[in-house]
Amino acid sequence: MKKSIRTKIAFLVIAFAMFVVATAWIICNYLVSGVFYVQLKHNLQITYDSCNQLFNSEDMIDKDTGALLGGIQNPVEAIVFIFDDKNERVYTTISNKSQMMQSMYNMIDSILETEETGQYIPGNYLIRKNHDDIINADYYDLIGTLDNGFTIILRSPIARIESTMKVVNHLFIYVSAGILIFGSVFILLVSNVFSTPLKRMAHAARQMSNLDFDVRIPVLTKDEIGELGIAMNVMSDRLQKTISELKSANIRLEKDIEQKKQIDEMRKEFLSHVSHELKTPIALIQGYAEGLKDNLFDDPESQQFYTDVIIDEAQKMNSMVKKLLELNELEFGNNPINIERFDVTAMISDIIASSSILANEVEAKIEFDEKPVYVWADEFMISEVFTNYFTNAIHYVTKGGTIRIWYSDENNNLRVNVFNEGEPIADEDIDKLFIKFYKADKARTREYGGNGIGLSIVAAVMKAHAKAYGVTNVENGVVFYFDLDVNLSVNSLEETLG
Repeated sequence: MKKSIRTKIAFLVIAFAMFVVATAWIICNYLVSGVFYVQLKHNLQITYDSCNQLFNSEDMIDKDTGALLGGIQNPVEAIVFIFDDKNERVYTTISNKSQMMQSMYNMIDSILETEETGQYIPGNYLIRKNHDDIINADYYDLIGTLDNGFTIILRSPIARIESTMKVVNHLFIYVSAGILIFGSVFILLVSNVFSTPLKRMAHAARQMSNLDFDVRIPVLTKDEIGELGIAMNVMSDRLQKTISELKSANIRLEKDIEQKKQIDEMRKEFLSHVSHELKTPIALIQGYAEGLKDNLFDDPESQQFYTDVIIDEAQKMNSMVKKLLELNELEFGNNPINIERFDVTAMISDIIASSSILANEVEAKIEFDEKPVYVWADEFMISEVFTNYFTNAIHYVTKGGTIRIWYSDENNNLRVNVFNEGEPIADEDIDKLFIKFYKADKARTREYGGNGIGLSIVAAVMKAHAKAYGVTNVENGVVFYFDLDVNLSVNSLEETLG
């Protein structure tokens, strides 16, 4: 396995980090704790010697506890309890009514009952760890006898020591982390001095292998590494000129091929859909024309019906061809967008008014009550979009149902929503509605003369405006929507005009 300079540096940093962590752990868990306990015992000895010295004075025997508090050295602020068993007098630093006082009396009683004090000669003592059941805590107790024969108990809580230990442990952790961070940064900075030039050359070589010759290696030294950098830069310059020419020619060729493929696919798709859409009306026109020619019906009403069918089918074909031409211009960008500011509310109101006859035929209730709103777009194209949505809503609304148009805000755009009450669109159809010539309900579409082009025109117009559009099922119906710019920014203008 290849071991790079970076790998070696990483190994060195990890080894250094492990050494720092191990050293800190040993210090915190062994040395520091031992030092604290030795210091505690030493401080208890100081307090014991101070009490011994104080009670060697005959005057102290007649004094109260206050003289004890001000007359001894007590570095760890240990609890002091001195008992004169002959006079049954107590000298202490704690309150007479506290649980600690009760605990001290229990300890004295235990010592006296077991004659444990007999093992201490005057001036002798023992330091040990005890658990106090009354207070439910652990202590270090110094138990002994003063030179005058008084029993002395010095008590220091272990919890205080442990809290101090935690502070020290945290301090060591912070120190260790600081050393680790400093050491890692220092090693990485030092290693970069040697590894950075090599990494730059390796990166440049990889880019050159991918035919990218724009990369240049900065030459900062005059040693062997600097000479290698100069040689690679010269090689890159010589190869770039040739490769760039080949790359440009290849890009042009790929674009031509891709454009040709797209045109061929669109031509095949167009011919397939057109032939399919024209097949039915041509067959109807041919059949009814032959019927008129052969005089199958002599009565004027039948002849009028045949004539109306032919005219109707011809109009449908004419409408489809016009829409196909319009869609073709939009898709190929031959129909430029004329961005202008207009009142979209007035436009919608005009379209609703002009389509009122169709809405009345299905007894649809039109709900539209919006204030004037000015937008930026191609008014003619947007009118085509809304007309397709509104006509579609009329054709699919439940008889006597509601068609509602309203505005909403969508990411600082004005969203125009067109709802029609009726059956929801099937899940398998909802994502395909805007595909050219797609019909979700072919029988009903044929009934009102639809050809599946209207929504594809909507898609082309909205893509040309770089705005969102779509359809969604809601309760009791369907909502079609499209977005418009209320405030035309520079970015949206650039997106719209390409």
